[in-house]
Amino acid sequence: MKIIHVDMDQFFAAVEQLDQPELKGKPIAVGHDAERGVVSTASYEARRYGVHSAQSIQVAKRLCTHLIIIEPHFQRYKEVSAMLHEIFHDYTDLIEPISLDEAFLDVTNNKKGMEMAVDIAREIKQRIRETTGLTASAGVSYCKFLAKIASDWRKPDGLTVIHPDKALDFIGQLGIEKIGGIGQKTAEKMHRMGIFTGSDLRKTPLARLTQEFGKMGSVFHDFANGIDDRPVISEWERKSVSCEQTFETDISENSAVTIHLYHTVQELVRRIEKTDFEGYTLTLKVKFLDFQQITRSITVDYILRTKDNILPLAKQLMHSVEFHSHPIRLLGLGVSNPGKLPSNGGPVSRQGTINREPQWVELELEFEEWPEDQFLV
Repeated sequence: MKIIHVDMDQFFAAVEQLDQPELKGKPIAVGHDAERGVVSTASYEARRYGVHSAQSIQVAKRLCTHLIIIEPHFQRYKEVSAMLHEIFHDYTDLIEPISLDEAFLDVTNNKKGMEMAVDIAREIKQRIRETTGLTASAGVSYCKFLAKIASDWRKPDGLTVIHPDKALDFIGQLGIEKIGGIGQKTAEKMHRMGIFTGSDLRKTPLARLTQEFGKMGSVFHDFANGIDDRPVISEWERKSVSCEQTFETDISENSAVTIHLYHTVQELVRRIEKTDFEGYTLTLKVKFLDFQQITRSITVDYILRTKDNILPLAKQLMHSVEFHSHPIRLLGLGVSNPGKLPSNGGPVSRQGTINREPQWVELELEFEEWPEDQFLV
């Protein structure tokens, strides 16, 4: 396969600097300037001070005292993203969007009949600059895992190719923190196991990895050996619809929790109507003052679509949560399980069954920028 990963540089911040030229060259962060606001994107000027995405706005302002906070304009970002996809479709219809500002493209059989994927990537980058005034970084390789790493390698405005003949040497010298799926906690566990590089990971028996990391152990083993057979998926089935809210002030009173739960249900219903989603499982997500997070879920034998059938279930789930002495900082609800339930009904009743095991799993993906070396072709 010939895979390209296109990743826009500081996308939200770059759009704001494009639309407001007076912001060019200045440290800006896109996000809501509130006590619990979070940085969505930081300009490269701000990153020099240690400001980065997913960071608290308050922390960012302490790191960069002259930081400019810009409220996000998501409709504008969507407009620019649509322009990017028009360009992508000139080359292939096998496009897998990851977010508004990045996507995988399978150009093995491309519309222009171009032999070299690197030539396609170079042309796409040039057209993005001409069409939008923005820069993008691109990575080219034979699989998604390496194409993603390559696009992050020489930001901003980078173009990097990882050739199959160089892949194993390249992976071998990587710190394991830079391998897809390995976040901080997993990396710490691997360090205790004596695994620090891709080469160390490759030498670790598959049985040991699956014992320690379950199914992800097999994924880590494949990545270490340069194996990633995941296709570029251009069409996907929505698996869930959800929404959540972080409160500026923690809540612990019954009245406050009831009000916020009601508004969260209303927002969830609005999103269900917008996406025309049909699901049978409702999940409640609660994050407490100390950042401990729990979920509660319930599955029923009817489609969850309206306030009248979601709100009672949400209240039922909330009753199982102790929050009076453990204030809540974040509340979320989601509907999932779009598959049709078995005709025999199984063990699920109309009242449903409460599942106390976590249903929302976050896969940590952490990549960093690297210097040039011999793997460029």
